Amino acid sequence: MSRTLLRDRAYEAIRDAIVAGEIEPGAVVRDADLAERLGLSRAPVREAFSRLVDEGLLESKPQSYTRVTPVVAADVRDAAAVVAAMHELVTRVAVPRLRESDLDAMREANARFAAAVRAGDVDGALRADDDLHHVLVRTAANRAAAATVARYTPLIRRLERRRFGEAGTCRSAGLHEQLIEACAARDTGTALRVTADIWRGLEELADTD
Repeated sequence: MSRTLLRDRAYEAIRDAIVAGEIEPGAVVRDADLAERLGLSRAPVREAFSRLVDEGLLESKPQSYTRVTPVVAADVRDAAAVVAAMHELVTRVAVPRLRESDLDAMREANARFAAAVRAGDVDGALRADDDLHHVLVRTAANRAAAATVARYTPLIRRLERRRFGEAGTCRSAGLHEQLIEACAARDTGTALRVTADIWRGLEELADTD
């Protein structure tokens, strides 16, 4: 496996463990321990650490420690504002381009989202939410927007996991339905307003933390 693939594998595994709370805020992480856990050498794990520090999920003091950052409401609000702007951008571009198969994928993802919310399945709900919005990101084909969404969404997901089931999260299935209806009607203006409402709810979730 190439060095790039090993680095990406390490990054995704550590990122997902942090977002899921398997590695808790404040926990010290060591490259040797995680390399053994992942079956990798220390080099790709150290590279993953560097990327996660840059993205705000880890903090590091040279020659001292690397640890998981706390969930800070102000950081989540900042990330949500940036991600919201990117989702509005891709929605504006994607709505006129959507095919019926794309709309079907959004409907299927929202059905999974609603079922996961009812079942209290936080992982399933967040995966389905990502899948639904990714249809628009993929269709817009804006690599800079996609990279920005991928970079900052994990910061938001940590708070969503902690607050799962509260009003802002449970309302999302209905907002998703409105978004899909607007997309199907090629109503870009309404799709943009609903997208703004979805992400405003996440900013408000941070305000109440």
